[in-house]
Amino acid sequence: MKIFNQSILFLFCLSALTDSHKITTSSGITEGQISNKVITWHDIPYAQPPIDDLRWKAPRKMMKNSNIIKSKVNNFCIQRTSSFGGSGDYSNESISGTEDCLYLDIHAPSKKFKKLLPVMFWIHGGGNTSGLKDLYEFDKLVKKNQVIVVSINYRLGPLGWFTHPAIQDLNDGVDKSSNFGTLDIIAALEWVNENITLFGGDKNNVTIFGESAGGHNVFSLLIIEEARGLFHKAISMSGYTTSISAADAYRQYSQSNTSNHTSWQVVNEIISNEENLKTQSEYTHTELRDILYGLSGKEFYKYYENRKNFEEIPLLTNDGIIIPKIGLSEALSKKEYVTKVPMIVGSNRDEVKFWLALSEYFVTVDTSPSSSLFGLPKIILKDEDAYEAFNYYRSTAWKVRGVDEPLQSLAKAGNSELFSYRFDWDDQRRFILADFQKLFGATHALEVPLLIGDDSLVGGRPVSNFIYPRGKSKFYISRNMMKFWTNFAKNGTPGFSSNNIKWESYIDNKANLFSYIILDNRKNLKMSSKNTSLKILSDELYFDKRLTETEKCVVLYQMFTYVGNDIYEENIKNYQGKCDRKISEKFVKENASTVDIEY
Repeated sequence: MKIFNQSILFLFCLSALTDSHKITTSSGITEGQISNKVITWHDIPYAQPPIDDLRWKAPRKMMKNSNIIKSKVNNFCIQRTSSFGGSGDYSNESISGTEDCLYLDIHAPSKKFKKLLPVMFWIHGGGNTSGLKDLYEFDKLVKKNQVIVVSINYRLGPLGWFTHPAIQDLNDGVDKSSNFGTLDIIAALEWVNENITLFGGDKNNVTIFGESAGGHNVFSLLIIEEARGLFHKAISMSGYTTSISAADAYRQYSQSNTSNHTSWQVVNEIISNEENLKTQSEYTHTELRDILYGLSGKEFYKYYENRKNFEEIPLLTNDGIIIPKIGLSEALSKKEYVTKVPMIVGSNRDEVKFWLALSEYFVTVDTSPSSSLFGLPKIILKDEDAYEAFNYYRSTAWKVRGVDEPLQSLAKAGNSELFSYRFDWDDQRRFILADFQKLFGATHALEVPLLIGDDSLVGGRPVSNFIYPRGKSKFYISRNMMKFWTNFAKNGTPGFSSNNIKWESYIDNKANLFSYIILDNRKNLKMSSKNTSLKILSDELYFDKRLTETEKCVVLYQMFTYVGNDIYEENIKNYQGKCDRKISEKFVKENASTVDIEY
């Protein structure tokens, strides 16, 4: 009888989907729009707006209603406006977005299917400080591979992650958490679990996937009890495992990238504008809370804008409420914390070229009439050898810290259904104004447009024609990635490429090897077991003549403090040379200027 009732429910849902694109959800009535054989339901609220008294609290479930859901303009979460995160398309202000931002989109094939489809739940990147669901177009991925994709907004930066006694000490239960953005993602998964059948999706086959900060968030969901049962497979693309103690997020005394961005320091700046000047300790928690809540979201965000580097603010916090106090990295190795699901984890061969290519230290722009073309500037690498060296060590360290270490931790926790990749595709077109292959290579986020089939992520033509030139190479890498990812979503294994290369498991117990697939053009797509370690990289670096001694120390500093927790002190001891952390930090700050390409 139970099976019969479920069948009737599915047929009813299928009929509702095919006869009308209006669907009554727990949040209200949403009407889908058809484009390119894909139906998209836009801007569905999955939780109550986190405004007024709900700021810095766990998201509240929507009250069931029969209201018509209307599309909203610029409903992304407050962030520093950036063309890279997508918000630059909507605003000319330095801070943009809104606190009323907890919305999701659903993308489904318009074709009828006799069974519920796998659901892929996309978590956007942007350092957890920028980004929005509307940046990504999933039509090709959905139409060609018979999956449903859900994409979401979630609170960002200090509105998404904030630790201060004036907030947590006055809250109860899960509201005492510091990880509001993480809780938003869980709330969205809960909404999907409750409603996705109405759209033809299988709530018992949900794959979470995300890139960069999205991959980081995927890792965090693996160790959160509240997320258990809401997803069944996971993909982390260029993710990382950084987390910080609640004490350090509030008032950090140790040496770290985030030591100048704590909530204690920010609140000090805020109260310095009060007429009655008192020290922070002289205020009650209630008084401080009222001051913080008295600021608009954008006004509050301005205090972080002055710090210039949003990526250095404390984010995922070991609050002991949803993230264990031992931290994300260690918790991934503990059976008592980890949700065991099939998982893909990978990174890009040239991850950091995305940032190196923007640095004045490595790149210059020639606007002279003899070098430019139709007024367009020529981009020149100052020292190609140093550029490649920086990239090699830091990008390889990203694979060690963001891929191999988490996978080996998960294996230790008892998960054997693990797959790994390195994205190597770099068949960009050389151009008189820039050698895109050398400049970007297989850089950070380059794989995302290929996976979803949307070149507009890099600005559209003509730029996309140079970075993603048309031809067999682009066609096959995109086709293979779509096939691998959706096979995994359907079956829990990536399967075979179009030229019959099998993506083998990460752990080969017989050979005691850690294997990963190299995602590249058809000629170079293959399995590999060539791995390294931070110690081996450090030894290589010591003898590398492409870099000065100061540059070597800077590379080590970045290897040991980026992508994961700060492990500088315990690892610098193994380096054969002599390095001073303060000198490296000073070097990074003094050479942080980005290339000015205005002309």
